[in-house]
Amino acid sequence: MSKAGEDEGVPAGQSPPPPLLEGSAAGAKALSKLSTVSSLPGWTKVSCPCCASEQVEPLVLVMLGEKVGPDTKRWLIKLIGTPKKDGGAGLLAHPGKDATGDIIMVSAQRCTLLRAAEELGLCRTYRSGDMEVFSYGDRDNFKDSGNMEAFLTSAERQFIVKNELDGLRAQKDLRVPGLPDNFTLRNRDNIWRKLESVGVIVNTFPLHNPNKLKNLGEAWYSGYQLIQPLDRVNEYFGSSVAFYFSFLDFYTWSLVPPAMMGLFIAYSSGDDQKEIPEAGSQVGEIQEDSGFVISGHMILAVFSMLWSTVVMEMWKRRSASLSYRWGTLNLAERFAEPRPGYRGELGTNPVTGRVEPLFPEWQRGLRMALVSVPVVGLFLGLVVLGMMCFYWGEARVQKLHTDWDSLLTQTLLYAPSVLHIVYTNMLATVYNTAVQSLTEYENHREESAHQNHLTAKVLVFTFFNYFAVLFHIAFFKRDVPLLRKRLASLLIVSQLVNQTTEIVIPYLVDRYVSSPNRNEKEDGSEEDKFRNQGMMPPFPGLFAEYIELLVQFGYLSLFSCVFPLTAVLLLLNNLTEIRSDAYKICKLFRKPFSPPVGDMGVWQIAFEVLSFVSVVSNCWLLVLSPRLQEKCRRGEMSSTDLLLGAVIVEHLLILVKVIIAALIPDEPNWIRKKKEQWEYKSMQALRQ
Repeated sequence: MSKAGEDEGVPAGQSPPPPLLEGSAAGAKALSKLSTVSSLPGWTKVSCPCCASEQVEPLVLVMLGEKVGPDTKRWLIKLIGTPKKDGGAGLLAHPGKDATGDIIMVSAQRCTLLRAAEELGLCRTYRSGDMEVFSYGDRDNFKDSGNMEAFLTSAERQFIVKNELDGLRAQKDLRVPGLPDNFTLRNRDNIWRKLESVGVIVNTFPLHNPNKLKNLGEAWYSGYQLIQPLDRVNEYFGSSVAFYFSFLDFYTWSLVPPAMMGLFIAYSSGDDQKEIPEAGSQVGEIQEDSGFVISGHMILAVFSMLWSTVVMEMWKRRSASLSYRWGTLNLAERFAEPRPGYRGELGTNPVTGRVEPLFPEWQRGLRMALVSVPVVGLFLGLVVLGMMCFYWGEARVQKLHTDWDSLLTQTLLYAPSVLHIVYTNMLATVYNTAVQSLTEYENHREESAHQNHLTAKVLVFTFFNYFAVLFHIAFFKRDVPLLRKRLASLLIVSQLVNQTTEIVIPYLVDRYVSSPNRNEKEDGSEEDKFRNQGMMPPFPGLFAEYIELLVQFGYLSLFSCVFPLTAVLLLLNNLTEIRSDAYKICKLFRKPFSPPVGDMGVWQIAFEVLSFVSVVSNCWLLVLSPRLQEKCRRGEMSSTDLLLGAVIVEHLLILVKVIIAALIPDEPNWIRKKKEQWEYKSMQALRQ
């Protein structure tokens, strides 16, 4: 990179390229040249002397449309740099090489970051060495508060920048220079969303630091290490990503005990190897099994129920410890600003007294009742239709196998299950796209409400789509061999499909489509390298990853007693899943924005609900035990006594789960005391 003021091709009056953070040799060289200068060429001016710095790290890149002119770009840069009290974002902006370019680099000054840290409720290390809730007024007593790279993680700084840009709202009706006369920003319009809708802003994404990313990859997925660098993941990708990988790691190693028990039962009995090929047999054909197999079936059912409870309670404790370490244990719960996509007529908010878009609750409820609920019901009906087709195909191949009894027909026994699994996966993909539009149409004011309604819709469909056929086979058809065959098919086919769609296809697209285009400009300027990051596909989020883990957890806790090798297959899958997911987020997609979070949110509730449902499922699966069925047939036990016994066992196990949950506190004692200290100090501050 050239020295400041010596860049060729920069028009008169325009600023030279910005000093860049160490992300390459050129970036490092530029920083070394800036170590003795007192001004930052090209960047908008800081609003206070304490924010003056000798270097600026580009955090976020804004890509503009091809037809955006210099006037529009200059207006946007000025808006980004204007202080918040005057209607701007209070950030730092740089135009790149010249005013006609299609990018704007955005960073943040110290005071903006520190005030945002206080608003978020982040905790940081105090001078005493303890973690304390950050206060802007007491900022000088917090460790590293003068060095933003050490005080806030890379992901937190980038999220704050994005949050400030998304919060830009027009203070009055105004025209944007360089745009047609018929385009006007109305009072209280969300500026960023409005400019995106007309193509002025094409993309806004956080920038990768190549050196940090390379070092993280070597410590994460490149070697043979078994321990994930979670603190470094939190620093680079943010706490929401770090919590996912932490839970994936915790859950994977928690699979070891059920996997060992499942292997022992399967090896000792030989039942799984014997019965899976004979999937066409009826329930009566497994009633001659040995007593050990039946007792193993019962033990595994009880173990699965208790295991799921202990795992979730221990995860809560680990989650609390991680959120304390990452400074997100005490995130502020405040009256949030309207989300960028929120629409409505301008009015005065009765809570804040501010002028903002308002949307009546009755209209939202009407949209949910007349549009969202029927559409969700339609997709659930398609699930039932697919299940009926599965049973029809199952009956046909069973009859074909009975008539021909060949190796080919025996293989065809799995065809209905495989086709139905592919159908359910395709239906889930279409549904997830549809509910995104549905939830946007409902027009929720706050981002948290939007995400909660979206997640609720997905969870309802997921449970119905993936588990309805298993419950129907188990409790209506009462066909244990079919249930075992179906579960085995789900575990094997789903894992193959997921690995292909999540890793193989994105890798091939990146390797043969996107990568050649990026490599053509590998020797270009820093701006070109930043721009090349925008050519990568956006990260699809963690929604699908959590759904996959939730479905796995359901298979194991609800039905693993009929297929003891469930935990084994899941353990093998997840050992590769950790590395493949890490590779995917590092190499195949753009870096995502990651908001600070203190736990897994609604997903944790979903796992706990499945843990509770597992008691009911396993108790009634025990009723299908061959030994108990044989006793009923011989008259040694009546059906009434069998059902009554199942109800009693169910209630006893629920009581045991409640006792276990009560005996294992959700938080370690030292964290509970720390939170009480924070609450006490907060009350004292309010009194003063």
